[in-house]
Amino acid sequence: MNTLAIIPAAGMGVRMGGATPKQFLSLEGVPIFVHTLRKFVAAENVDNILLGLRPDDMERAQREIDREHFTKSVRLIEGGTSRQETVARCLAQAPPGTDLVLVHDAVRPFIELEMIRRVIDAARQHGAAILGIPSVDTVKQVERQMILGTVPRERIVLAQTPQVFRYDILREAFDRALADGFNGTDESSLVERQGHTVTVLMGSDRNIKITKPSDLPLARLYIAQERELHPK
Repeated sequence: MNTLAIIPAAGMGVRMGGATPKQFLSLEGVPIFVHTLRKFVAAENVDNILLGLRPDDMERAQREIDREHFTKSVRLIEGGTSRQETVARCLAQAPPGTDLVLVHDAVRPFIELEMIRRVIDAARQHGAAILGIPSVDTVKQVERQMILGTVPRERIVLAQTPQVFRYDILREAFDRALADGFNGTDESSLVERQGHTVTVLMGSDRNIKITKPSDLPLARLYIAQERELHPK
């Protein structure tokens, strides 16, 4: 099956602060999004890669990609004002024959190749699959700073990416969301509202999303560990 990886990277990263979008922040001299792309270039079961970017970031990103001399083509797509719009624009550019679509945050550079393989295999079997990790904290449902109740932790999963779907399922979900004016926080939420079952596989605490300054020291530690395990 032909698998397309969509990497949305069109956000500003306002939680990180500063003028540099978070996906362009450097880890050991390399932008975060390039570390992420390296994983999907190395993944044998990913055939095509689309990177969704703000228009102002396209030229800068292309320069970084050119330095890598990737063995797979990474095509840049002009993103929208939201993650959902960016993924939708990439989805519209899916190559003919695409069977599965994988969506992964550009600022999750520590995804493991084995996890990519497992979630793709699960989506191939079930139609839709994501990674997630159990919550270790007690979860409260609140409204206006008042607790309404406690949600059982065994029923809570913190969603991660990659999230992988059969192309027709994801395209239908995006088309319906657009028609209904629905905005979701991830691709799975769009698919769920269509009545499709989404399989959850165990993710990893290391598969962090780098969104705030306090994430950077941990990210640097993980980069150092990866380089010790896989020296060039």
